[in-house]
Amino acid sequence: MKVSHWICALGVSTVVACQRAAAPASAATELVLRTASVLPDDPGDAAWARAAVFVVPLIPQDMVEPRQLVATTSELRVQALSDGTRAALRLEWSDASADQESRPAHFSDACALQLPAKVAADIPAPQMGEPGKPVEISYWRAAWQRAVDGEPLTLASLYPNAVVDHYPFEAQPAHREIAEAYAPARALGNDMAGPGSAVQDLVATGPGTLEPRTAGDSQARGRRTATGWAVVISRSLPTGLVPGQRTQVAFAVWQGGAGEVGARKMRTAWVDMLREAH
Repeated sequence: MKVSHWICALGVSTVVACQRAAAPASAATELVLRTASVLPDDPGDAAWARAAVFVVPLIPQDMVEPRQLVATTSELRVQALSDGTRAALRLEWSDASADQESRPAHFSDACALQLPAKVAADIPAPQMGEPGKPVEISYWRAAWQRAVDGEPLTLASLYPNAVVDHYPFEAQPAHREIAEAYAPARALGNDMAGPGSAVQDLVATGPGTLEPRTAGDSQARGRRTATGWAVVISRSLPTGLVPGQRTQVAFAVWQGGAGEVGARKMRTAWVDMLREAH
């Protein structure tokens, strides 16, 4: 495992029980992208029992402001499978509280993985890449998962005892002009309120360059476990990653209940990931 650091300043359901897949026979000494005929998209799928768990230590993002100075999540348990075209990674971590809302002073639990856009001997800087050497990020949020699972955040769900004389979003019929006036970010195409799925594809070529990746194809599904979260993120394999070759991957975790949002998070170093030879 390399010890370079990844800095990624990402902005900012009812809890579904998740039956943990059976424990693998042994823990992995390195992260290996195992070959599978079918990629499971659910973190509770029994197929994950065939993929060994690689434990990755997490450290606070204490390099740039706003810094995370207190350690919260200690480790991330990662499993990885590939069908030859796509990669699916299962991330599991402990988190006592399920934070699935985004509103003032309340932040959503989240996780992300980062990969070089293509495999090369000269790898990108882990701090969100560098000019000419982009990194691609798949970013999952519990609040988005809640909406996908059929419980979008509304005024009534956030404040069930509130009485409102008039609220533009709930006007019948809703007027687009009024709605845009009260949601300027959405009107300008800012989809941080929710990309329509539980995961967003992002790309960066250095700190401060983070933007949506229009060609992204990430999919994700997260569920609560007895001790925290389990999330499966799948996406296309990095360009040039052939069987028997290594690439790098980095991870990040946000505990919303601990005030983690944006740059305040727990992160990993670059981790070598080997694609299993046929």
